[in-house]
Amino acid sequence: MEFKPLEINERLPYLLRRENIARYEGGKVIIGDRRAYPFERLHVTCDSVEQVAEAIRTMVTQGGGSWVAASYALAMLASQERRKPKERLRQILNEATERLKGTRPTSNHLHRLVERALKAGLLALENGEDVEAGILAWLEAKRDDIHIRSARMGQYGADMIPDGAGILTMCFAETAFLLGLVFARDQGKTLRVYVPETRPYLQGARLTAPSIHELGIEAVLITDNMPGYVVSEGKVQVFFTGADLVTLDGHVVNKVGTYQNALVCRQHGVPFFPYCWEPDHKHPGRESIFIEERDPADVRQARGAATTLEEIQAYYPAFDITPPQFVSGVITLHGIISPYDLARYFGEGVIADA
Repeated sequence: MEFKPLEINERLPYLLRRENIARYEGGKVIIGDRRAYPFERLHVTCDSVEQVAEAIRTMVTQGGGSWVAASYALAMLASQERRKPKERLRQILNEATERLKGTRPTSNHLHRLVERALKAGLLALENGEDVEAGILAWLEAKRDDIHIRSARMGQYGADMIPDGAGILTMCFAETAFLLGLVFARDQGKTLRVYVPETRPYLQGARLTAPSIHELGIEAVLITDNMPGYVVSEGKVQVFFTGADLVTLDGHVVNKVGTYQNALVCRQHGVPFFPYCWEPDHKHPGRESIFIEERDPADVRQARGAATTLEEIQAYYPAFDITPPQFVSGVITLHGIISPYDLARYFGEGVIADA
């Protein structure tokens, strides 16, 4: 079954609708503020690349929202600097792209797509066309394409959900995962989703659980140290996450906590399926992965309230790495692929271009 982008957008919860992720109005980038959700529905207005970069760094947006905001930032910059000589504008756009990529060192999806936004702008520049318009045209077409592809991946995921299933997730797996839940429900399946809170930033509690609830699907919030017990009690039949990066040899990089959940699921015979467009050709194996470490002060508090003494040491790796032996299959644009088969399959020219 194929859907049109507008139809897909209407099936998504508030947080993932295109107009609420980020938009471009009056020469400014307006970003949905995920820090305030679900208690408030706010937006942050940015009028410079630096403001957009800081919005991404400080988690105003995250996941799939980051590349959209970053691409709009390049369009805004092209408009602001349109009178600059061609070579100077090229340099400015390249420097801005590196600044935006640096906000999320581990996110290959952000890096890849903001590079393609830059490419669209530079192509317009070479052709003597309006650079802002070139980036915006590419961006809107790409957002349409990603919605359609996310629906296709969601259908693959829905087929892996048995009727009456308990589902475990981690962090905010976004569009393809949520569409998978919607499609499974449309197939007449009953389901319940167990959502770990995702300390220290609480994406599970603030973003995932409310979004699932908004879709009319049962969401059960648990703390990050409960999945082992919940899985051992037979409450979970399948584990889904997104993936910030998948290596060619099948290592899955996702929000910290994913690895321990995958271990528990393997112990109890529960399959683990991460969603990922395609493996990253720049990352052949585990040794190529850089794990971003964020401000340890975040670990000593919860939503601004201190949970320990300020002088206590803390440690905040933002992601972890799940080896391929704990991954049942990677949900890609081309179906569910064994983690051991990614290099062969995608090395033969099957490129998602997403």
